[in-house]
Amino acid sequence: MAMAATHIRRGAAAYADRPAVYVGDDVLTFREVNERANLIAHRLLQAGVGKGAHVALLVNNGLNSIPMEFAAIKTGLVRVPLNARLSLDEHAAMVEGSAASVLVADDSLIDRAGELAERNPGIAVYGLGTARGGVDDLLAPAREPVGEPAVELSPDDPTLMLYTSGTTGTLKAVVHTQGSYGAICTNILANLLDPQRDSVMLHAASLIHASGTFVLPYWVRGGASAVLPGFEPSAFTAAIERYRVTEINLVPTMFAMLLNSGALETTDLTSLRKVIYGASPMPRPVLERSLQVFGPIMAQYYGQTEAPLVIASLDETDHGDRSLWGACGLPSTDVDLKLIDDDGNAVPTGQIGEITVRAPFQMAGYYGADELNAATITADGWIRTRDLARFDERGYLHLVDRTSDMIISGGYNVYPREVEDALSAHPAVAECAVVGAPDDKWVEAVTAFVTLKPGADAGEDELIDFVRGRIAAHKAPKQVHFIEAIPKSAVGKVLRRALREPLWGER
Repeated sequence: MAMAATHIRRGAAAYADRPAVYVGDDVLTFREVNERANLIAHRLLQAGVGKGAHVALLVNNGLNSIPMEFAAIKTGLVRVPLNARLSLDEHAAMVEGSAASVLVADDSLIDRAGELAERNPGIAVYGLGTARGGVDDLLAPAREPVGEPAVELSPDDPTLMLYTSGTTGTLKAVVHTQGSYGAICTNILANLLDPQRDSVMLHAASLIHASGTFVLPYWVRGGASAVLPGFEPSAFTAAIERYRVTEINLVPTMFAMLLNSGALETTDLTSLRKVIYGASPMPRPVLERSLQVFGPIMAQYYGQTEAPLVIASLDETDHGDRSLWGACGLPSTDVDLKLIDDDGNAVPTGQIGEITVRAPFQMAGYYGADELNAATITADGWIRTRDLARFDERGYLHLVDRTSDMIISGGYNVYPREVEDALSAHPAVAECAVVGAPDDKWVEAVTAFVTLKPGADAGEDELIDFVRGRIAAHKAPKQVHFIEAIPKSAVGKVLRRALREPLWGER
């Protein structure tokens, strides 16, 4: 099992003078990225920040994002990325919960770093390409050439602590090791992507989440990463043309924004070889429109922070079979996967069970959470994902829902995603989310929250009748609430809990 640091060193040596990172008008070669990473590592080691230190990162997408990540990996630091979109209180909770002793911030987030330092006076703050706020700049030029950090690493060394709230709203810090992070790279190459030396992936989502896991697979194959500060449709499509992008990876919300913006209509998409989506279920109408625009080059992955990135995948050929739309796909070649019932027994084909996985890229566990680890990782090493699914006769995995999102109404199990798929097919519906509300008769009443397309109109009764015409009547919403926007997490996932909790109140 190759460690993450091994992948970095191999790519740097093999492709030294090739372009590795594009940001705006700037280009860094593999050698330049590696030298920046070594300089950052040198500065941290000089300051006494060594192997095993927990380092919180306030770093937006930019020219130094990848060098900072590589520096941390090669130095044996445990990086704790802080999503810039979160609040000061959330950041403070992550810094405290992760036991971070060091905070690194770029110029755009150095003010937030100062606020966090006031909350936690013992933390050491460093700038990444900035000395603003009186901090030392990790990228200040060195007096002499800086070589590789001389740090002995092993596959079991932790390298990443990534916070996830899942659907529960409780922050959990997922720990990955040098070995598991290296295995993520291998997993992507084996099951989803085959980058070449002329490949360019465009990154518009934050590199601290799923998008960032694609950097290393391209690095080891000699491909490049084009990095945008964020997602905006016209800037995104312009970047596809500018960098002759060969692969893109988007969450379903981004596809909807792209399609509705009109930006794709005037964009030259001929450089694209593969269009990837994942992170949350893709509404069927959005998938259909995307396939019309991009053609038969779309692929999907299913995974989670605890076992990134590809637990199962649906490739381009599979997308030609409409009966597979919405499926997770076939399990990856490097994954053991089984569906279990409440007693831990495997369920037969066609029946619903909880997805459990065992793979070289799975997490080591949650940081400082023994009870949660005991509930999530079985005695023989399987991860319980809390996702409910079924296998069809051909072995394709079909996600049903999260165990925490399932609604029990009148004694029947109702899976919100099925109701959402039916609602999404209505021509007036832009987005929707379905939750259970307290009900004296049904215990839980299926309740829908809907945003309408601009200029479109639909009433509650019309939508309820529409759903009843597509799925069983007992699954149809009892109520429909029309709202301006569906709440989403910082990475674009629908937050059903934000809709559900006010309905239950004290109950």
